[in-house]
Amino acid sequence: MENRTPSGTHITVLREEAVHAVLALDRVATTGQDMPDVLAPRSFVDATFGRGGHSALMLERLSSQDRLCVFDKDPQAIEAARQIPDSRLSIRHEGFAALGELTWHSVDGVLMDLGVSSPQLDQAERGFSFRFDAPLDMRMDTTQGPTVAEWLETATVQHMTEVIREYGEERFAFQIAKAIDARRQSGQPIQRTAELASIVAGAVKTREPGQNPATRTFQAFRIFINAELEELQQALEASLNVLKPRGRLVVISFHSLEDRIVKQFIAKHSREVVDRKALFAKAAGLPLRSIARVKPSQAEVQANPRARSAIMRVAERTEVAV
Repeated sequence: MENRTPSGTHITVLREEAVHAVLALDRVATTGQDMPDVLAPRSFVDATFGRGGHSALMLERLSSQDRLCVFDKDPQAIEAARQIPDSRLSIRHEGFAALGELTWHSVDGVLMDLGVSSPQLDQAERGFSFRFDAPLDMRMDTTQGPTVAEWLETATVQHMTEVIREYGEERFAFQIAKAIDARRQSGQPIQRTAELASIVAGAVKTREPGQNPATRTFQAFRIFINAELEELQQALEASLNVLKPRGRLVVISFHSLEDRIVKQFIAKHSREVVDRKALFAKAAGLPLRSIARVKPSQAEVQANPRARSAIMRVAERTEVAV
């Protein structure tokens, strides 16, 4: 995720820490026997290019023989990637669930930086933010799929309630869905972000200090319309297949729904399982080894308040076949 400071500068969250982890520089620094391996050509993936903050640093650290493949659904992100004059870089205009199309055990490290980027949030026409009155879009890939406005034209109250409650963790989900439906019944479909924000504000009776009443609903609709959590699950599973033994998986999440999926995935694939019917049998090996959980430093949060919710989890592929 790219983040914007008040001055308008873009900041990549956990930039140094993520690149250090995905390139396994900690292992190189502490284990001299790994140095010959590093000289061999390696392949890495930035599964969520954004505006290239992590990729730029990775390219600085990679050798001339290494390769970096980047994925992104956003056409503007892809255009930004195409401006990088580096023959080591390959670009795929796809969501990161397409990781599974890469060759089995061909990648030395996968980095996933989840969530919406500041360029997306700060461009009114993208419809991600209630801070601007704009068409209610929210698609990360503007070349395909329905907009939020189009989905709201036909979504049932039950479906809207489920989406708002599950993806926004909003306790007033039913009241918001009913208010949206009442607006539709009046013959006025919701087309703009300001309209949706106003309807939500009227339905939400209380809210945490400093939080806009529409925050959770906008998050829920964005996650739903882009199938973000489903794609994350697919990408995590694909990473097991494409990572080489000792390859790194590094994931930065920005809200509890994402982090819960990442945490549970790593735990599921890194805990040894003992057959209780055969007490003396060796525990079955699993394909991941959990390495670290990292939060931004206090200095980074002070410089970039949007980093405060970030959590980075690091795991390493074992020798066990999937």
